[in-house]
Amino acid sequence: MGISDIQRGVGLSSPSVSQYHVRKLLQLGLIREEQGGYLVDKVILENVIRIRRVSIPIQTAYVAFFGVLLLILVFTLRPATIDSLYYFAVVVNVSALGISIYEMAKTLKRL
Repeated sequence: MGISDIQRGVGLSSPSVSQYHVRKLLQLGLIREEQGGYLVDKVILENVIRIRRVSIPIQTAYVAFFGVLLLILVFTLRPATIDSLYYFAVVVNVSALGISIYEMAKTLKRL
């Protein structure tokens, strides 16, 4: 993209304002210049959903899913006698929940 494309796309008031911000992004190494235009060189917000000014990791959906599933397994679908299949289901669910929480925490640290 060129400076005027960036100005129109972002809705900035003048080309000089967009040029200022492009220079700052170049200094930070987030974009690079190629053949008269600029390309994104580094993605900062990866696996993140933005709702207005709040950034939410996509892994939050997995944490919610596995958390609710674990609650259903423990409180609703609990058999009278705990067998190996039920134990396996709980262990797999707890493992998936733990991995999802770990990945969500990694994403939150990058924000």
